[in-house]
Order: sequence, then structure tokens, then C-alpha cells
Amino acid sequence: MRTIVRAVLRGALRDIRHVEAVPPGRAQGPVARVYEQAQRDFGVLAPPLALHSAAPEPLAASWLMLRETLLVEGRVDRAVKETVATEVSRANSCPYCVDVHRATLEALPPAGDVEPVARWIRAAAGGQEPGPAPFTAAEAPEILGVALTFNYLNRMVGIFLEDSPLPPRTPAAARGTILRTVARTMRPVAGPLVAGAALDLLPDAPLPRALEWARPAPAVAAALGRSLAAVDRAAHWVPGPVRELLAARLADWDGTPAGIGTAWLDEALAALDPKDRPAGRLALLTAFAAYRVTEQDVAAFRANHPGDREVVELTSWAALATAVRLAARPLGLLAAPAHP
Repeated sequence: MRTIVRAVLRGALRDIRHVEAVPPGRAQGPVARVYEQAQRDFGVLAPPLALHSAAPEPLAASWLMLRETLLVEGRVDRAVKETVATEVSRANSCPYCVDVHRATLEALPPAGDVEPVARWIRAAAGGQEPGPAPFTAAEAPEILGVALTFNYLNRMVGIFLEDSPLPPRTPAAARGTILRTVARTMRPVAGPLVAGAALDLLPDAPLPRALEWARPAPAVAAALGRSLAAVDRAAHWVPGPVRELLAARLADWDGTPAGIGTAWLDEALAALDPKDRPAGRLALLTAFAAYRVTEQDVAAFRANHPGDREVVELTSWAALATAVRLAARPLGLLAAPAHP
């Protein structure tokens, strides 16, 4: 069954939009290392990882964050973490990730009452005061780390993947069964994972002050620090005015959706030099309305940056900057836990 699912998912790699994923048989160097680890530790090479493959550092960063927050068995039960992934993905309107992680949750053994965490996530994501966090400071690195990771991945998936991991003609009656079958293959091939075993994919880097809640779990803290530094390093070429514009917009953002209009986008881009506007547009859409990125947006960006690598580096940088901003909001989705 695992072989069949892998074949289906490899076929799905061809459906990635805007960029071409490196096929597993042609992967080399850092990309091959990530692919090998993902297939061993996750059971499959999932399209949300493979879509990064044109840019090795963002690829390694996305894998490190996913592995250390969601997959490693730490203090928090996997069912709780899958609940967080599902609720964050629902809040971000990412049906692809909702389908996958809801099916994974349904395929797991019962794990007690996960509803308090689900309620807290839903309240925070809806802009409400979520109240005291239903988890301890020792559990925060995994729970909040999963939320940060999926605030990032949801944006990348919204740009590069379709709304469902299943083919469009899949019968409605079969969808749940197929998704649960896929979910059951998402298990380590060689048993429980060792925390931090993949950290050598990226060089050491300090943990940003905004993510101090991760420090009680050294492997999670190391993964987040290394990932943020790697993505920023890969995007060093992003024009300074674009960086400044995104930082300013994030600083003033309360986390609410951008809405259906474009006045906010047009107003923001007017401050940029025309040559920087395609990059600015793609960065802002990634941050605030990833699902609205079009072929025309990517084509305009490619006029100055033709490679797949630059497309992934820019969107990865903007998506992660947004996820970190959400992590820093005092009353937002990643608010610090109230329990010691």
C-alpha cells in the first residue's frame, strides 16, 4: 500500500503550479538529502515539501520545521498537534492541508480530549481573546511550533498546489477512504524519530526573540532558528524597498484576512519603484492572500527573475516572515501560554 501511495504522490508532484519540482530520481546534494529523510521519517515525499525543491535552503527549512514540530514524538500527543495543524489550516482557508491533516487525525488512535486546544486555536485565529492557553510552557514549543509551521506551509500550498491532494475526478464517496489511506502511510519507516537528528541540514543560528517560547525544547528552537536564518539568507537578493514594505505592512497587521478588494495592494505598491512592483506584489499576496496569486503575477515577477529558485525564495521568505509575525502577536494565534 505504501508503494501505491508513493506512486500517487509522485504523480501529484507534476501538478505543482508555477515551478517544477525536482523529480526524486534526479535529486542531488542537499535536495537529495531532504528527499531521503522525508521518505524515511515521514513515509512519503509530500508535495508541500517538494514544491520547495528548486531552492535547497527553503526546502531544508520547511522540512526541519515540519519534522521537529509535528513529527517528532515529544511532550505533546500527535493527535493534539494534528488538531492544531487542521485548525490553523482551516483558519487560513487551505483546504488541501485541512483534508490531509484531518484525515491523519482520524487515522490516529484516540488521544483524550483535544477540544480545549482546538477551541483555543479557533478563538485566537478568529481574532478573539483566546484566554489562558490549555497547555504548559514545556508543551508550547511543539503546539506553537506546529501553528507557526502551518501558517507558513498554508501560504506556500495556497500558491503552488490545488485545493485538494486528490485528483479532481475522485468520487466523493471515496475521498475519505483514500485520504485516510494516504494518512496511514505518513509514519516513520524505522520507528520513532530522534529529536534534532536532521539539524545538520542547516548551519546553527540564533533563535529570534519573538520565538522565545520555543526555547524549552532545544531541537524545536534550533530548527526554527536555523530555518528562519536559511530562508532569509536565500532571499538576500530581495530588493530593500520590498523588504521594508512587507515589514511595515506586517507591523500594522492585526491578523485579519485581506478581503476581496485590491485597494490595499494597489496603495502599498504605489510606494515602490515600478521595477520592484512585481516582487512587491508577489510578496504581499503571499503574506496576506496567497490563494490569489495568479499565473500573471508570477509571469510579471519572472520578467526580472526568471528562475524557479527565485520564485520559491521570494514566496518562502514572505510566507515565513508572516508566520513569525503571527508568532509575535500578543493576542494572536501563537500567544504565549499562561501555564508555567
